Amino acid sequence: MTIPTEISARHIHLCREHLDKLFGENYELTKSKDLTQKGQFAAQESITIKTEKNQIANVRIVGPLRSRTQLEISKTDARHLGVNPPVRKPGDLDGSAGCKLIGPKGEVDIKEGLIIAWRHIHLSPQDAAKYGLSPDKYVSVKIDNGERGATFHKVYVHLDPNFTPLFCLDTDEGNAAGIEVKSEGEIII
Repeated sequence: MTIPTEISARHIHLCREHLDKLFGENYELTKSKDLTQKGQFAAQESITIKTEKNQIANVRIVGPLRSRTQLEISKTDARHLGVNPPVRKPGDLDGSAGCKLIGPKGEVDIKEGLIIAWRHIHLSPQDAAKYGLSPDKYVSVKIDNGERGATFHKVYVHLDPNFTPLFCLDTDEGNAAGIEVKSEGEIII
């Protein structure tokens, strides 16, 4: 069973309160391009994230707005920033790391929301049934890109009725497997 594979670079999902503090009250994000998942888009706007040790500028905002701010970075980014965020499933933010968010109109210190995203597969319940997968199941995915390639274990199956089938890796994982931007993986149950 094959599944489309993409690298998900560092990005942030903002809640309304934080967007207003960073860009001004009632600010609306400007869509740059649609993403693979229906309704999600990369915004033209970006922010800077800062810790006591370092900062990273031009962190892309992904819309639409969420109920909680979630910042996803790689382990390499974490080392650069001098932080040790937990590896978490999407939305599992309680007790995660924090940092400072800097926008053109203000700053926000988040106490939690900074994570390294657990490698995961997006599927609708219907597609999961086709693949023979149940919610919260873990699988392996093999990437065979000729010279490099890799098999990733403990891949979380994330279900939502609006999801399009997609295996998401962060930049560290994608680079290790030799993925340029998009590829295909083989699901191993």
